Amino acid sequence: MIKGRGLKPELLAPAGDMEKLQFACLYGADAVYIGGKEFSLRAGAGNFSLTEIKAAVSLAHSLGKRIYLAVNIFANNRDIIHLPEFLRSAAVLGVDAFLISDPGVFRLARQYAPQVPIHISTQANNTNWQSALFWREQGARRIVLARELSLAEAAEIRIRSGLETEIFIHGAICISYSGRCYLSSYFLSRDANRGDCAQPCRWQYRLEEAERPDTWLPLEEDEKGCYILNGKDLSLLPILPRVLGSKATSWKIEGRNKSAYYVANVTRIYRQALDAAWNGNWQLRQEWQEELAKVSHREYTTSFALAEPTDDDYRYNDASYVRGWDFAAIARKFQGKELLLEQRNHLAVGDEAEIILADGRNLPLRLDYLRDEEGRHLESAPHPLQKVWVPCRETFPLPAIVRRLVR
Repeated sequence: MIKGRGLKPELLAPAGDMEKLQFACLYGADAVYIGGKEFSLRAGAGNFSLTEIKAAVSLAHSLGKRIYLAVNIFANNRDIIHLPEFLRSAAVLGVDAFLISDPGVFRLARQYAPQVPIHISTQANNTNWQSALFWREQGARRIVLARELSLAEAAEIRIRSGLETEIFIHGAICISYSGRCYLSSYFLSRDANRGDCAQPCRWQYRLEEAERPDTWLPLEEDEKGCYILNGKDLSLLPILPRVLGSKATSWKIEGRNKSAYYVANVTRIYRQALDAAWNGNWQLRQEWQEELAKVSHREYTTSFALAEPTDDDYRYNDASYVRGWDFAAIARKFQGKELLLEQRNHLAVGDEAEIILADGRNLPLRLDYLRDEEGRHLESAPHPLQKVWVPCRETFPLPAIVRRLVR
């Protein structure tokens, strides 16, 4: 295999809050994208106040990472009042780029924060090189390409436009074109294009005959129901050397609403895989695929990357995620032969647990006992964020993610 040439692709990870940002950085991301409390398309994520953005920039830059701030809503008139000050403040705090969809927001960013590079969001439906040239002429540095493109199309846009390009390599896929979906607004008045999607594409649907209101007609379904809009998740891991051929500047992992465990595990796998592909020693390792199966996910597909998807690439006949392991805790501190855990989900004596490390290792953790900070022994940790001591004879870099096998 020929080694990578040119500039090595950036691995870009999501962060819905400071904890996720920390683990994205520690587990291998080159850059992290975040959203503010306003003007971002992930209202369900914790998101960042201006004070937290300052801390995020400081942490990321101290580790040699970049911070991109999503300001990617489609703005209404009422948003225009506060956007200039927000953009100006974020620029002063040192974010490395704005991620923008709306031409009006773009214009304001150029006016009030001209020193900050602008990346054009996938929400802007960038599907051809003429569109890319338009954004280049406006002053954009990068475009995030629509998911509906093949790797070959992405390469042509990169070459013809001369712009940096960013492509998605892993994560959830919207059933609507480039995420421009109105189902949530229609059903619940929750606007997906303002960050408040209720994911009605994951709902179970059935068909009613108009003249017979009590007669429900079956669609194609299994015993769980019919999920005609429910898409599989994207994973380009199996074809990563071919992704290099797209010449994309940045490889993006989706998931600002996902857990710190998801962010850490997916990031570390793609870190190892990208490095292997770039260095010319690529081999699709079974343990990588097994690890991606251990985070919450739907069945995986390569979607449009190589060819037009088939019905089977879209359809995932279940509303639920595959969850083999849960995010259990964060390992915080060593003391003698014990390890202090900060709980995130249910933790009990006898659980099968593992510590996942940024270097790819998984260390078994025997939960023979749990002891709280007052010295009392517990059968389980009953309170969210409760801290407990557990036996541990190994040392490793902290903080670290602890996961628990779901029985």
